[in-house]
Amino acid sequence: MYLSEIAGKEIVNLVTGERLGIIGECDLVLDETTGGILALLIPTERGFFRRRESQFLEVPWKNVRKIGNDMMIIEYDGHMY
Repeated sequence: MYLSEIAGKEIVNLVTGERLGIIGECDLVLDETTGGILALLIPTERGFFRRRESQFLEVPWKNVRKIGNDMMIIEYDGHMY
């Protein structure tokens, strides 16, 4: 699967039912040796002009439960960073 195939999908938290954002707005944490995805960094602030010190949800890739046609479902009850 390519990043371009999932970039427009919504991220929904299975634990809270909350819409967290769109994958295209997130950053990825990558393993430098394998190129695998370690985590998603989901910004908690929406909009074009986010502050540099914005908070993020760091969701480990292992918490991704399902990638469907329109959304990615994650299971996450962690904290903001």
